[in-house]
Amino acid sequence: MPADKVALVTGASRGIGRAICLALAARGCRIVAAGRDRDALQDVADEIAKLGAEVLVVTGDVSCGEDVNRMVSEAREHFSRLDILVNNAGLTRDGLLLRMKDEDWDAVLNANLKGSFMLTRAAAKIMTRQRYGRIINISSVVGEMGNPGQANYCASKAGLIGLTKSNARELAKRNITVNVVAPGFIVTSMTEVLDDKAREELVGQIPLGRIGNPEDVANAVVFLASEAAGYITGQVLSVNGGMYM
Repeated sequence: MPADKVALVTGASRGIGRAICLALAARGCRIVAAGRDRDALQDVADEIAKLGAEVLVVTGDVSCGEDVNRMVSEAREHFSRLDILVNNAGLTRDGLLLRMKDEDWDAVLNANLKGSFMLTRAAAKIMTRQRYGRIINISSVVGEMGNPGQANYCASKAGLIGLTKSNARELAKRNITVNVVAPGFIVTSMTEVLDDKAREELVGQIPLGRIGNPEDVANAVVFLASEAAGYITGQVLSVNGGMYM
């Protein structure tokens, strides 16, 4: 990974986003850590600084167009370029279809899908001028296979795959690649709430016999952000232990 690359990672304050920031920083990237919780982001920034990488914290809501444009502008003003965008921020508001409220549908689609669209549009303006970019969208195994009680979340994550493929075709001539990483079940605050029985049943569905770690996802992002992946675009890289093939 060239040391001068600048990477903006959303949802950077914890879990998968934190692991992605640290993995890219360890390989010499300068990091723009984006999220809503400044205190939590500063903790991640302190960890990044210990790795010797330069880091900028930007706060905002990815579902708000003004915040998105401001975060990308702050990154460009600070580092004068933007090479890598990782659309990781997302939320869940689960519920069965017949009980799902319109506002829960809108909130999840706005954060997970529209937010990625707006960030990609803003970043692509910079990357197009640079004639270089790596855009990586974090989807989910449930975006490929569906899941009861998550119609909004699954639709947003499936939509990310379509968004990725369309953007990959549009931006390829500018030397910008756009890909998806689709994690399976990963050890995060969302899976830590599972009881032992539910966890055992879940692991039983995974051929590799374990729930994934945030670092498993981060390693896939590092690869797609690297020069080694320069001829890969519009693809879905599943990181699910074989749960869905």
